[in-house]
Amino acid sequence: MTLDMLFINPPWVVDNKDNIWRKIGSCLPSLGIAYIASVLEQDGRKVAILDCTAEGLFDINRIEKRLREYPTPRFVGFTATTPIINNGLRIAKICRQVFPDAKIVFGGVHPSVMPEETLNNCEVDFVVIDEGEITTRELVGGESPVNILGLSWKDSGKIIHNPLRPLIENLDQIPAPAYHLLPMKKYRPALGSYKRLPVMSIFATRGCPGRCTFCYRTFRGKVRSRSAKNIIAEIKILRKDYGIREISFYDDTFTAFKDTVKEFCERLNSEKIDVTWSCFTRPDYIDFELLKYMKNSGCHLILFGIESADEQILKNVNKEVSLQQAKWAVKASRKLGIQTRASFMLGNPQETEETIKKSMEFVIKLDPDEVHFNIATAYPGTELFRWAKEKGYLISEDWSKYNMSEINMALPTVSHETLKKYYKLAHRRFYLRPKIILRRLLKIRDFTQFLQEAKGFLAILRVFKEQY
Repeated sequence: MTLDMLFINPPWVVDNKDNIWRKIGSCLPSLGIAYIASVLEQDGRKVAILDCTAEGLFDINRIEKRLREYPTPRFVGFTATTPIINNGLRIAKICRQVFPDAKIVFGGVHPSVMPEETLNNCEVDFVVIDEGEITTRELVGGESPVNILGLSWKDSGKIIHNPLRPLIENLDQIPAPAYHLLPMKKYRPALGSYKRLPVMSIFATRGCPGRCTFCYRTFRGKVRSRSAKNIIAEIKILRKDYGIREISFYDDTFTAFKDTVKEFCERLNSEKIDVTWSCFTRPDYIDFELLKYMKNSGCHLILFGIESADEQILKNVNKEVSLQQAKWAVKASRKLGIQTRASFMLGNPQETEETIKKSMEFVIKLDPDEVHFNIATAYPGTELFRWAKEKGYLISEDWSKYNMSEINMALPTVSHETLKKYYKLAHRRFYLRPKIILRRLLKIRDFTQFLQEAKGFLAILRVFKEQY
């Protein structure tokens, strides 16, 4: 048997021992390739997915051995964010040896914003830009590369960039991800992010209404939503076929379409679907009525991106959220019994030791249930990356170090030593307070929650053991 497409999700490996995500991070599927796989299967194509992180494949020799177990594919497709692009290219070299006749395709955020760099690797034949469902369908279906929108490719060594493909307007037209091709029992959520197990991630929307300089404007900044009915149908599949008891919505701004969220909540209740859930959103895209709908349908945790307590820094990164909105969002959520997680970044333009201290003091007064401090990272394709490069502040283009815990900008206003110091201290200062420890202990209701809290606490102690 010959495979039409073998998809590979490269392993995510962080060498930095101070990166908290090494200890508490999730392992969830790349839904992008699972969606494309489902579209190809609709056309009768034979497809397989190898998720290296979920399968524990971090060694090249073990990956090569696993690749040789597959039938020869016509195409090998890789998804890649910036931190894993190098791992993807290493595996592509192995694929060229194991499957010499296969065409190698890269997609995902990093290849989409750096197609020239990606195609300069001799192993890569094609790059799919942005949404991959239709572009990949046409490529695998035999359409000439000349005619495929959203495709970058090589012709006799010359790199050609075709016009962009229009975005998919009706997301309900896309079939549910090909969950049956994924190692569903091997996925896990991030510590502190779930109430029940097993958990699976879902996207209800594509795009983000924000224009933050540190984010790549996925899907060209255009926001689209699936219908509530369509989202519910997918959850039913996960509940029935895989016993999923909790959903993590990984949308940048889950509540961008408030009416759709309300209908989703009403359907969850009216159809008596037994799931709890969490989501990411912005403080300026919620209201009290919406929060009540969410709470009453099983939402137990919301992550709010706040980023800094300094108003000027928020303006610098075009984060159009006020500190008053952040305070209201956390307070309103707590009033309804929804836990909150706040995310902050250290090292954005004009950051100083004083502004870092300001953020630390603010988050303690804000008093969310959880907080994450990350190092501001100038990712390729973002306005922040262009700014840092033009100013001469960008100090590294080693993509493997773009992991939110290592510094890639040399800002004149704050030293590396200061950023490293407060990256560790900020977490310790927040989590090792008696108030937080007692609050988290009092919320434990079962053994699953106990294990989650214990692992999270040990991760904080282990990763941030150095005192300042």
